[in-house]
Amino acid sequence: MNARRIEEIMVPVDKYPCIPDTLTLRDAMMEMAVQILREKLLTLPRVALVFDTNFNDLLGMLRRRDIMRGFEPKFLGGLEYRRKLFDVAVDPNLSELSSDRVYARVRERANRIVRDYMIPIKTTIDCDDHIMKAVFEMVDKNVSLLPVLENGSVIGVVRSVDVLDEIASIINCDERPPKAGSASNPKQ
Repeated sequence: MNARRIEEIMVPVDKYPCIPDTLTLRDAMMEMAVQILREKLLTLPRVALVFDTNFNDLLGMLRRRDIMRGFEPKFLGGLEYRRKLFDVAVDPNLSELSSDRVYARVRERANRIVRDYMIPIKTTIDCDDHIMKAVFEMVDKNVSLLPVLENGSVIGVVRSVDVLDEIASIINCDERPPKAGSASNPKQ
């Protein structure tokens, strides 16, 4: 069995969330949610590709955690400060006192622009590349999604789940029962 090319296991770009960098976080979340209905997915896509306004140039990607970063309150300071802050016993009813203010701030933050929270593309892969190149790039760059290019244009994405499914197919195809009389067959 030959491993398939990346193009054969990728998700075509027209079946994947692609958003302009000028979109608000609110609209980006909506576009990702619409993708669930459009493609009959079971869960919200984890990443959207971010393009320029004309969808000519791939600028980056927006993960769900990048969207959450846009909603994070800035008064919490850095990570070390947050650890100290939350290392105390707090009355659980205290949060109810400011819920309206907190929710109002979340609604305000929903108008922040995607370009301020997207992350750069670390690497891409060509549509004709071998599956093992995707494995190498995903592990080496610590990413779970690679944009797929053909002649310099984005034609799709390959996700880690797609790569693992292909590897599982390769592994399962190679598992055959031992031949009679072989050293691994103790019945003879």
